[in-house]
Amino acid sequence: MLDDRAKLLLRTLVDRYIADGQPVGSRALSQMPGLELSSATIRNIMADLEEAGLLYAPHVSAGRMPTEDGMRL
Repeated sequence: MLDDRAKLLLRTLVDRYIADGQPVGSRALSQMPGLELSSATIRNIMADLEEAGLLYAPHVSAGRMPTEDGMRL
């Protein structure tokens, strides 16, 4: 089960991905209103979400994109 912070981050990332159609990076997320987290914290949460199968990185230095499960959640 995801905590509230991870849910908010996932929702924000999915919204940004739907709007732009591009992988979303931690820096872009850290500048989003309502998401008061540092880039390092965001990267850690994104790593946890990736491990849970909700996000993936299209290549090493890219941002993250939601998986089908991440979109459904």
